[in-house]
Amino acid sequence: MSTDAGRQHEMRLALNELISTLLDSQKGFAEIGEHLKDETLKRYFLAESLKRASFRGDLEEILHQNGVHDIKESGTAVGTLRRAWGDLKAKLGGGDHALLETAERGEDEAKKAYADALDQDLPLPVRQLIAEQQAHILTAHDFVRNHRDSLATK
Repeated sequence: MSTDAGRQHEMRLALNELISTLLDSQKGFAEIGEHLKDETLKRYFLAESLKRASFRGDLEEILHQNGVHDIKESGTAVGTLRRAWGDLKAKLGGGDHALLETAERGEDEAKKAYADALDQDLPLPVRQLIAEQQAHILTAHDFVRNHRDSLATK
């Protein structure tokens, strides 16, 4: 495998992994948002769900530009389990704090996926896009964590 072909393959794997993570994140924000009682948090979670869909679209566009058209539209098994756990917590009356704990764990996975992707040998424009998305993911993680912590002290 030539260096260019190997680099292309590495980029495809990294982007596919991020796309799966973003799909989990998109679904998780939407589902948890439905159960939150705080209206401001509900709106934030809906906006984040849409943002993750936008991030996925940007990454899928890069794959399309590089000749990949059969993009797998499925999340991860871990993401599915986390969403089911969040749904169960909501049904058992876990409240916003418990839901935010679940969301933060999901954001921990997103942070890891972005860090792993940036460890790869990626073309500069792709690396820049992923770094920009990662900055947003880190901010969202901190927002969720801080709101979770503020509910714990009430």
